[in-house]
Amino acid sequence: MPNTNPQFIPFTRPSFNQETIDAVSEVLRSGWVTSGPKLAEFEATLSAYFGGRPVRCFANGTATMKIALQVAGIGAGDEVITTPISWVATSNVILGVGAKPVFVDIDPITRNIDLNKVAAAITPNTRAIMPVYLAGLPVNMDQLYALAKQYKLRIIEDAAQAFGSQWQGKKIGSFGDLVSFSFQANKNLTTVEGGCLVLNNAEEAKLAEKFRLQGLTRQGMDGMDVDVLGGKDNFTDVNAVIGLQQLKQLPAYQTRRTALARQYFDAIRTQLKSAGLENLRLELPLENFNDSNWHMFQVVLPLDQLQVDRAQVMTELKDLGIGTGVHYPAITDFTLYKNQGYKTSDTPVAQRIGRSILTLPLFPAMQDEDIGRIASGLVRILKKHHKN
Repeated sequence: MPNTNPQFIPFTRPSFNQETIDAVSEVLRSGWVTSGPKLAEFEATLSAYFGGRPVRCFANGTATMKIALQVAGIGAGDEVITTPISWVATSNVILGVGAKPVFVDIDPITRNIDLNKVAAAITPNTRAIMPVYLAGLPVNMDQLYALAKQYKLRIIEDAAQAFGSQWQGKKIGSFGDLVSFSFQANKNLTTVEGGCLVLNNAEEAKLAEKFRLQGLTRQGMDGMDVDVLGGKDNFTDVNAVIGLQQLKQLPAYQTRRTALARQYFDAIRTQLKSAGLENLRLELPLENFNDSNWHMFQVVLPLDQLQVDRAQVMTELKDLGIGTGVHYPAITDFTLYKNQGYKTSDTPVAQRIGRSILTLPLFPAMQDEDIGRIASGLVRILKKHHKN
């Protein structure tokens, strides 16, 4: 009997061509696999990509944010304003340097931090704002940096998902303050694991280098010193050569992601109309095809109009061969943060979005017909469980 089950579509999958595989093999055969010449080449290439700003790479995107905080001198007694809708690493690194995360609610349309509510959260202890660009969509950068100037705050951009995004024609990372990117396996540009930090000057770059390798300061050929407390967050040549190859493919990847996102809008709206569910609120993403890199495509399930919860919808989609994700639950829902006195009720928009957001598959290797299949499957499930 032929297999009638459709091929499973994961919510994301990285793309590696043969040239990348060959480049990795060459590095492995070279005998130099840790931080070396390929790392230097990758950092220089990234610096050129960001208009000549200094760039340093690290073992993961969490390390980039932690070291950004350290470079900015943020520590015990300081407060950092951020969003409750992000991967928990965003706030964990703030706690990790001894500072306090201050959560400001999100905008329901962009799902990013609501910059209109930031000023009310600023106190004499506030040292920085750490916005997150959910699914690759940046915040209003003019408004963000106007706040920084008015209140004399550092900005640490958690642009983990925003490599390739832009603001009014300028690449995210090519301007601003400290900008952190992730190269984890599900990102638009991946090095399997890793991340980079865009800095303001050579002095900050040198300090970042110290923090990533045990605080080491080299003093010529015959000596060394350690003058700050660093960690082990260095980036390898194996990762770097993958990144160099990914940069070559990034324009094609971006074009494909944008095309798939456009198809999602058309397919979901068509399916909702066909099912007689035009009034069902799925809160589709902001149709921003100039600034977003379309890292993810997300809908918000109208749980108040359904007889089932998000988990059931995800299970039924999986049964149809469609993978999904949750990005993200509100950070204040986690026990660690509840135990420190944070209340999800203080950020009601984030609470609602965090309990109902659903990430649909989106990656360059997807086929056009996959979008129709996903949209059709999702709407059939919603119709089945819709409260009449």
